[in-house]
Amino acid sequence: MGDVGSVVPVAPQWRRVWRIARVAAIGTGATAAAAAATGGVLLGQARQARRTIPMAEAPPPRCDGVYGARYPGRPVTMVILGDSSAAGYGVHRRRETPGALLATGLSRRLHRPVRLHRFAVVGSLSAGLKPQVESALDVGPDIAVILVGGNDVTNRTPPALAVRYLVDAVRALRAAGCEVVVGTCPDLGAIRPIQPPLRWLARRWSRQLAAAQTVAVVEAGGWTVSLGDLLGPRFTAEPARMFAWDRFHPSAEGYAMAVAALLPTVISALGIGAERRPAPTGAAGVRSLPDAAQEAARHAGTEVSAAQVRGRDRGPAGRWAQLRRRAFFGVGAVPRPGRAADAPTLEGLA
Repeated sequence: MGDVGSVVPVAPQWRRVWRIARVAAIGTGATAAAAAATGGVLLGQARQARRTIPMAEAPPPRCDGVYGARYPGRPVTMVILGDSSAAGYGVHRRRETPGALLATGLSRRLHRPVRLHRFAVVGSLSAGLKPQVESALDVGPDIAVILVGGNDVTNRTPPALAVRYLVDAVRALRAAGCEVVVGTCPDLGAIRPIQPPLRWLARRWSRQLAAAQTVAVVEAGGWTVSLGDLLGPRFTAEPARMFAWDRFHPSAEGYAMAVAALLPTVISALGIGAERRPAPTGAAGVRSLPDAAQEAARHAGTEVSAAQVRGRDRGPAGRWAQLRRRAFFGVGAVPRPGRAADAPTLEGLA
C-alpha cells in the first residue's frame, strides 16, 4: 500500500495540482478567446478598409514611347514591371505615371533618348512577374524598374514565396544583361483607411517583406530603394495632395516623390555619369546585407547595393552592402500652391 501513496497526491497536493490545471485551462481559454476577439476585430477592419478603398476601375494611362527624342545617341531601353504602383494607377495623365516621370528624368539627366515599355499590371502579385519579365526580355532592356509587394501583403502571400518569385525575375533580367532596380514593398501602415490594430500589423508585414526583398535582390545582383512610408508624413499633413482619390494609391505628386527617390539609383545602376561612385571601404554606409536591409526598411528612400571591403564581397555576417541616402532629384517636383494642377511635375528632375 505504501507504493500507492507514492504516486497519488495526498489531499493538499491534489488540490494544488487541480488549481494549476484549472488556471491553465482558464488561461488557455482566455488566450483563445482573446485571439478570436482580435481576429474578429482584424477581419472587421479588413472588411471596412475594402469598403473604404474602392476597387480598381479604369486602367492607368499608357506611358510607352520614346522620351527625349531630341537628344542624340541610341535610346536607353527601360521597362517598368510590377503592380498598380508601377503602372501608375490613380493618375489620369500619361506624364504623371511613374514610368513617364522616370523616363523623362533619366533622359534629361543623361541627355539621351529613353525608350519606355510598361509591362506592370494593376493588381499583380510577385507571382505575376514571370510573364511580365518574359515580355520585357523581348525588347532587350538596359534597365528594369520593379515595384511590387503591396498586394502580397494584402493577400497574405508567405514572404518566402513572394521573394522567390521576385528573385526569379531579377535573375532572369540580370542573365540577359539588364540592370535591375527594385522599389521594395511600401509601408501599408501609412494608409489611413486601415485602422489600428490592423495598421500596425500591416506595417510590420510590409517592413518584413521589404527587408527580405532587399536581401534577395542584392544577392541576385540588383539594387533596391526602400519606399516604406515615403508618403506617410506628407499624407498626414496633406492627404488630399499626396494620395489619389481612393486614398490608397499615390497621386501625381506622390508618384513624383517616389520617382525622386528612385531616379538616382536608376542612374547609378546604369553606371552612367557621376552618380555612380565606388562604395568607400570602411565607410559607415557599408555593413552586412541583413543589417543594411533592416536599416533600409526603417528609413524610406534608402538605396542598398552590393559592396566590397578590402576586396572581399563577404564578411563574417554575409555579403557586404552599401547604404546610401541620396538627396532626392525631385525636391521641386511637387507643384507649389498656386500652380496649375495640370503643371508638369518634373522641374526637379531636369
